[in-house]
Amino acid sequence: MNKALRLLPLLLAAACTTGNPVPPAMAAAPAADGATFGAMTTAADPRGAEAGLAMLRQGGNAIDAAAAMMLAMTVVEPQSSGIGGGGFLMYQAAGARNPDSFDGREKAPMAATDRLFMGADGKPMSGREAVPGGKSVGVPGNVAMVAMAHARHGKLPWAALFKPAIELARGGYEITPRMARSIASSAPRLALTPEATAIYLNADGTPKPAGTRIVNEALAQTLEAIASQGPKAFYTGRVAQSIVTRVTTAPMNPATMTLADLAGYEAKARIPVCGQYRSYKVCSMGPPSAGGTAVIAILKQLEGFDLGKLGAASPVSWHLFAESSRLAFADRATYGGDADFVEVPTAGLVSDEYLRARGGLIKAEARMAVAEAGKPRGALAFTPGPGGEVPSTTHFAAADGSGNVASWTSTVEGGFGSQMVASGMVLNNELTDFSFEPEKNGAPVANRVQGGKRPRSSMAPAIVYDARGQVVLAVGAAGGMTIPAQVAKAIIGVLDWKLSVSDAIALPLVYVNGDTLYAEGGEQGDMLKPIVPALEAMGHKVVVTPLGLKANGLERTAKGWRGGADPRSEGTSLGF
Repeated sequence: MNKALRLLPLLLAAACTTGNPVPPAMAAAPAADGATFGAMTTAADPRGAEAGLAMLRQGGNAIDAAAAMMLAMTVVEPQSSGIGGGGFLMYQAAGARNPDSFDGREKAPMAATDRLFMGADGKPMSGREAVPGGKSVGVPGNVAMVAMAHARHGKLPWAALFKPAIELARGGYEITPRMARSIASSAPRLALTPEATAIYLNADGTPKPAGTRIVNEALAQTLEAIASQGPKAFYTGRVAQSIVTRVTTAPMNPATMTLADLAGYEAKARIPVCGQYRSYKVCSMGPPSAGGTAVIAILKQLEGFDLGKLGAASPVSWHLFAESSRLAFADRATYGGDADFVEVPTAGLVSDEYLRARGGLIKAEARMAVAEAGKPRGALAFTPGPGGEVPSTTHFAAADGSGNVASWTSTVEGGFGSQMVASGMVLNNELTDFSFEPEKNGAPVANRVQGGKRPRSSMAPAIVYDARGQVVLAVGAAGGMTIPAQVAKAIIGVLDWKLSVSDAIALPLVYVNGDTLYAEGGEQGDMLKPIVPALEAMGHKVVVTPLGLKANGLERTAKGWRGGADPRSEGTSLGF
């Protein structure tokens, strides 16, 4: 076991005892550093986990807790997620046969065309050019999604969900080291708009450092309006107008967004995508996410190999994982998209027959020369198209004492999204998750820009069930295109390598992009250093580098729930 795994209990405990001040009503939540509890929350910031736990203590359920965490994270982790962005939510109601899944993915304004990110020279813009400003902003979906999920499953009054977040925004909170690094890297673009400047930069234009106390009264007022008036206070009126004004008058890449785009947004209940892995069922998000199908593919394609016997220290285990990821990502790039606009062969992509055949392409001793997309049942002629996902986003999960479980991945895309603020909230840059080129090699790209369309995503909030149908794991991750690999790695860690969810999340990662295998560097990657030569001998081109990973999860044990928060983050898991 590597140093990071041995230190994990201490890291989790420290995240609860050396963090930032919180409102008195939210304080004194017990740390869950390997202990088990009847009800739990986990998030990448302790103040988010505390907001969720406060709902459970008040008699709320897992939906109430997850909603309060999303709202609190809007305040304390604005560089990663919030009401100015969107997300995907998996929810297993106690006694229900199957989980519900909710789609709060952002949408392109109706006026957007497939030339949105094509320059005057007929070439696609670079990501660096496209991200800041108005073009990258999609119509936010988190508020509509939380309203839909709460209306169907929530227990506490709507307004109660907002109290912790409002207290944090109005009472103030301290900048964490991770947030400070994001402010520093985004400072030149944050400085372009007065709202962002006022919140995140000092009077002399320098980035506010870790430990600085922030008060965000504008966000407090926005949250109060939604709490008292419901989602219409977000999608119409003053808040909606502030979003439209910011997008259409952006100092960089001004774009067309209308009040009708905001008023017409709808969250959707989707059919979850599920697959069998050994004796377990794994469920996650279907389109417009391609993360769920990728997770199921990575796992199922490895079913013919005895990963448990090989173990986490074996170079063969990581080679097999990389090869399965290559196949899954080839399919993701070719077929992933918004199923409301393109035919996504979801059933074919996760069918046992197809994935067993794909797994048969993997050899234990050597890298495949080429990993191309397959031909799943129902596939049409699309061509691969890259998206612009970057390491950001956040994940949180909740389990209540009645057996309800929520797993939610939320995002504004890159660090501080579009780098713009409206009504106190950071606006997303999700439209850069579209493929910028509408056609390649004479064939349409499934993930091309279209008005009203939702961009492809790698987000993969997952719930895992045992043979009796009981939830054993709720897990998800942040980190752009690394998300499916992080989630699959955590599931393998728990199910095959018999690690706790904490230790499984803390494991290093190998991630494949194109022909390159990226092995995690830094302290978390120490475990991989001895096996790099073996991976290279199998034919992999290995680059050791930081990967910007961040995952959270909850695991059901015989004694109760125990949590896992990534030691790479400032998060924690809390319970009672």
